[in-house]
Amino acid sequence: MIQKPLSVPEAIDKRRSTKDFSSTPVSQESLEEILRLTVSAPSSWNLQPWRIVIIDDENDREKLHKACFHQRQILEAPLTLVFAVDHKSWESDMEPIIAQAHKEGAWPEEYCEIARQAIPGGQNALENAGLLREYAIKDAMIAATQCVLAATSIGLKTTFMNGWMEPAVKAVIGAADQENISIAVLVPLGHAAETLTNPGRLPRERTVFHSRLTS
Repeated sequence: MIQKPLSVPEAIDKRRSTKDFSSTPVSQESLEEILRLTVSAPSSWNLQPWRIVIIDDENDREKLHKACFHQRQILEAPLTLVFAVDHKSWESDMEPIIAQAHKEGAWPEEYCEIARQAIPGGQNALENAGLLREYAIKDAMIAATQCVLAATSIGLKTTFMNGWMEPAVKAVIGAADQENISIAVLVPLGHAAETLTNPGRLPRERTVFHSRLTS
């Protein structure tokens, strides 16, 4: 049974990056709830370019471990969520997304027509500027942030992982030859064997400014 979820402020305060995972598996109920909250994330034009791959097979975890320069959390956590993005997914997903938004009453017909013109124009402009991948990854990172907070809220632990070889990670998820697929971030997920205390943050005057950035 999933524990009573923490509030959003509580989850933010309690979230800690965890590299020390126990072997306790993540229940299917917990995973489904985390994924439900993860994919509710906002994205540009609601295009949802993320493609989240659950890696829990022992052989795949070994391959992912190697692709991540043998970082131990990949083997210690019972599963890792690979947040990939499909830069071209908008081409097939745009019309179903618009139709659903209209059916739900979220987008009136006039707005749907605006979207049909604006989405291709915007996506093609980003591609021509070499920014399509970057924008898709931004959307995936928003979803990944919701993922780690959702996990924290029900008593599980995560860590945002950098340090991996993109071609090797793509090979693990079966996307080695797909140029439209990129990797945004990896999120090992499980129960903590050890949780570190809050390491603290810089004074807010070093990182938060009003109107102008000052040195």
